[in-house]
Amino acid sequence: MPRLFLSADHRGFAEKQRLLGLLKGTNLGYDIIDLGPATMQPDDDFNDSAILMARSIRENRDSLGILICGSAQGVCIQANRFKGVRAIYGYDEKITKQGREHDNANVLCLSADYTKTSDINKIVAVFITTHFLPKERYIRRTRRLDEEEIYG
Repeated sequence: MPRLFLSADHRGFAEKQRLLGLLKGTNLGYDIIDLGPATMQPDDDFNDSAILMARSIRENRDSLGILICGSAQGVCIQANRFKGVRAIYGYDEKITKQGREHDNANVLCLSADYTKTSDINKIVAVFITTHFLPKERYIRRTRRLDEEEIYG
């Protein structure tokens, strides 16, 4: 079964915990995995959760991830430094759908500070239920994203 990984820094921790509770009670066809932290870590760096997420996605190719921090920007930048990871900042349903369909996004980055809970629920639902459209140009473009890599 594919996995759905969740992780956050201190600013996204409460939202991650809320989403975990919501997602664990559903039958979405994913094994829900909490990458942590298990408790609030006020001095953590967003980099740690994003690196852990990126490595988990690389090891589980058919899986998806949700990363949450204050702005979504830092985790998105960090996660995209890994080959095979295609992280998007899903600030609304439309852009999230396009990210999945056109870019084969496998990590959704969310802003705990700037996105309402009701919107997060909708964005996550779109991310999980939307699939990549295997058109030749989308396949070609997605492959090109992995031409260079920062981390091994």
